[in-house]
Amino acid sequence: MKKILVATEKPFAKAAVEGIKKIVEGAGFEMALLENYTQKTEFTAAAADADAIIIRSDIVDADVLEAALKLKIVVRAGAGYDNIDLAAATAKKVVAMNTPGQNSNAVAELAVGMMVYAARNNFNGSSGTELKGKKLGLHAFGYVGKAVATIARGFGMDVYAFDPFVDKKTIEAEGIHCVETVEELYKTCQYVSLHMPATAQTKKSINFNLLSLMPKGATLVNTARKEVIDEEGLLQMYAERADFKYVSDVEPDCKGLIAEKFSGRFYFTPKKMGAQTSEANNNAGLAAARQIVDFFTKNDSTFQVNK
Repeated sequence: MKKILVATEKPFAKAAVEGIKKIVEGAGFEMALLENYTQKTEFTAAAADADAIIIRSDIVDADVLEAALKLKIVVRAGAGYDNIDLAAATAKKVVAMNTPGQNSNAVAELAVGMMVYAARNNFNGSSGTELKGKKLGLHAFGYVGKAVATIARGFGMDVYAFDPFVDKKTIEAEGIHCVETVEELYKTCQYVSLHMPATAQTKKSINFNLLSLMPKGATLVNTARKEVIDEEGLLQMYAERADFKYVSDVEPDCKGLIAEKFSGRFYFTPKKMGAQTSEANNNAGLAAARQIVDFFTKNDSTFQVNK
């Protein structure tokens, strides 16, 4: 019998755990649960006889993979997967997957909510601006970008997108302007929302040269990863552009300097919370369970990220 380990330092909601168990046991597999653990050794011990692992923000590194002698698949319940050592997984012939799209609406609502907060001067009682009629640029057009576009258009925003990996016709079919270069996106839009993963190509790619192209009233929204921001460039933008604001659901390392020098022009959530809704929590967990069942019963590796 296949053993599926759900290892979550920050547990799924009770309803999600019950749903995962129903899917796993309904397929004739066994589910093991490790929640609220405080030591990595607890994770490695639990993983030793697991055929599959479901995680959230938990780290699956070379040590965990080495300990998990029977492991065939690990699924990150969420879109990002930089907490999985993909090279080590590939070396051990372990399939790594994410669950794209399951958290999209939660992240999108947060992104637009932070735009409103910034536009209304952090709700400090002063006169702010409206989103209606403003140009919004989506830097990457995946599941979350598409969801942001839907909400933003409801506010009356004019939406643009840049994504070299998405066909122009696909973007324009959503009623969105497709731009040819990233520079054009930043030059055009007062608001830019980031939706790319942290990769060797994207890390520190959002720099001063790019940000300085933005028109007056510039606001950068980051629900992606802090690593995509060049923080030296971010601080330079703050210093040279009094109109610039930055809102993010992940605190930059330079938060202290920003808070000291640029009060009222930023907002950072206390922790990364884009996907922190009961609906997203449930959706991602159930999707992870279904993908594992399909992998073992149908050899389906549709969402594999370490091909």
